[in-house]
Amino acid sequence: QVQLVESGGGLVQAGDSLRLSCVASVRTFTSLAMGWFRQAPGKEREFVAAARWTSRRTYYGDSVKGRFTISADNAENTMFLQMNTLKPEDTAEYFCAARPEYGGIFDYTAKTNYDYWGQGTQVTVSS
Repeated sequence: QVQLVESGGGLVQAGDSLRLSCVASVRTFTSLAMGWFRQAPGKEREFVAAARWTSRRTYYGDSVKGRFTISADNAENTMFLQMNTLKPEDTAEYFCAARPEYGGIFDYTAKTNYDYWGQGTQVTVSS
């Protein structure tokens, strides 16, 4: 049983930066594969970024590559999403997600492959 809690959302202007946090109820993130998804009104939940801590690999959706960075503070059991050069189209509710890290191949872009979800944090970017 894993609990995830997101925070850090807010209202910003286009071009600004924001950092989201996700605290997990585990000692280390090496036991989890983790990711970020977002959902705008009327749209499906969309893949944003993912991390495989054991292999030190990170992955990003096409719309955020070069602007967003996923990272972690292992001592604090916290994953971050640094969002730079924000655009109005980034406006959405952002969700932290996790699944047990088995070391195998899985589709990290598919929301159905994650077992645990946070409650969401709203990001609104004005033009």
